[in-house]
Amino acid sequence: MIFANLESVKIAIIVGPKGPSSGINSKAPTVFSCRATRLPAKAGALPLPVLQRKYLGMENLTFVYRSCKVIWTLLVTILGYASSLPVGDDSICTTEELAKYSIIFTGKWSQTAFPKQYPLYRPPAQWSSLLGVTHSSDYSMWKKNEYASNGVRDFAEKGEAWVLMKEIEEAGEKIQSVHGIFSAPAIPSGTGQTSTELEVHPRHPLVSFVVRIVPSPDWFVGIDSLSLCEGNHWMEEVSVDLFPYDAGTDSGFTFSSPNFATIPQDTVTEITCSSPSHPANSFYYPKLKILPPIAQVTMVKLKKTQLGLSAPFINPPAKSNEVIDSVLETPLDCEVSQWSSWGLCKGICRKTGTKIRTRFVLLQPANNGMPCPNLDEEIGCEPENCI
Repeated sequence: MIFANLESVKIAIIVGPKGPSSGINSKAPTVFSCRATRLPAKAGALPLPVLQRKYLGMENLTFVYRSCKVIWTLLVTILGYASSLPVGDDSICTTEELAKYSIIFTGKWSQTAFPKQYPLYRPPAQWSSLLGVTHSSDYSMWKKNEYASNGVRDFAEKGEAWVLMKEIEEAGEKIQSVHGIFSAPAIPSGTGQTSTELEVHPRHPLVSFVVRIVPSPDWFVGIDSLSLCEGNHWMEEVSVDLFPYDAGTDSGFTFSSPNFATIPQDTVTEITCSSPSHPANSFYYPKLKILPPIAQVTMVKLKKTQLGLSAPFINPPAKSNEVIDSVLETPLDCEVSQWSSWGLCKGICRKTGTKIRTRFVLLQPANNGMPCPNLDEEIGCEPENCI
């Protein structure tokens, strides 16, 4: 237990008898409180027998005082150590050594997997730099169904990392919940890889990071507080599929939506094939049960050399147009506009004429999706204003 107020802690020392002359009942131990004992102001006026009975145990009190001083020192030391431990309810990592990992981020945002409104220019589909942190359960970079911090908002909307970096540094200084920060280069296309290296500590075994989807209103992918420790050992390899999230700070529906702040701010939510439930949403695929993963991250524990050092890790530049092992083809149905009004009836008087209405394509089909229907319709009519 960690006490909030040390002054409220009471320590009792049980002292046994020292001998027949100690003045203490030899059959029952005596309990002394760790508080300063003051002599009465008029102690000299008391009869000697009273003084003998009252202060004959002074030798024991001296022993109690010294014992209390030792216990107080020990207690302060324990509390100082305990304050550096995470207070969350996550499983405790009991390994005694640090571990280093290579982290590889793979973008899977292809036009085949996500054909709807896929950004081809100004700017084309791409990924921002990766920004991550290793930490304890006392810190959270972002969390689903909770409000994004100012730093996460700036990163998700504009790719600016300064405020988020400052938030991480302040958390590390105040509650010592952060072990290290890591980053990886941006990927200049929707598919590709980027990588870097990170270090975890037994008291800081959790990994969190964010990568912005570019272009987008405030969309990102990432991991929240993934533990790389299992009891008394570090995991050798971890791979996680990533799906898009909305930071809750911008109300745009499409990749290229103009800035439109969400007031009041909403919580961080996962974007699915049916949520937000709006046909204009760039990730709206009502015929799918779940979206295909838009990215993947893999963390591999680096092996130590014979000298006890981790094997060197070369951080390569980000790669674009990587070959993806299994490319999912998401069928995209054709979308058309509403019918226009009927045109004028054309034809010869006193004979049946025709009139036409039209519509146009909003979204071309892809990946064997439903083809477009007819874009014009003609019916018979009677010409008007005939003479």
